[in-house]
Amino acid sequence: MSQTNQSNFSSITNQWLLAKGYNAEDLNQRGENGDTALMKATREGQYSIVKELIDAGVDINATNNDHNNALWFACFGNHYDLMNLLLNTNIDINNQNDNGATVLMYGASAGKTEVVRLLLQHNPNMNLQNLDDYKAIDFASNREVLRLLKNASQ
Repeated sequence: MSQTNQSNFSSITNQWLLAKGYNAEDLNQRGENGDTALMKATREGQYSIVKELIDAGVDINATNNDHNNALWFACFGNHYDLMNLLLNTNIDINNQNDNGATVLMYGASAGKTEVVRLLLQHNPNMNLQNLDDYKAIDFASNREVLRLLKNASQ
C-alpha cells in the first residue's frame, strides 16, 4: 500500500481527493464499486490529477469490484491522453475483467476505432479470450475495427 504526504499534491488534487472522499494518505483506498482515486480521476478525464497520482506511486494495476483497471475507464471515456499516459506507465493492457474482457475486446465491441488503433500500438495479446471463448476480433463491430485487428494479427 502506497503511503504519501498530502503536501506532495497540488491544492487542486488535494481538493479533488477530499471532494471525492479519498484519503491522500492511502492512495489505493477503494471507494464506490471498489474504484480507487486513479480509476475515478481517469473516468472523469482529470489528466493532471491522474498524473500526480501516478507520480506519487499509486498501484497502476489496481482493479475494482468488476476487475477493471484504470485503462478501462480511459478507453470507455475516449480519453486518449490518459490512455497514452497509462500505457506509457506500463498499466496491464491485457487485464481481463470478471467476464474475461480486455480493453481491446471492449473497444472492438463498441466500435471505438481510435481506441483500438491506439491500443494496438502497445502490442496487446490478440489471443486472449473472454469467458465465452471470444477474442477481440470476434467483437469487431465495424469494418475499420475488423481491418485493424486482422492486420495486427498477421
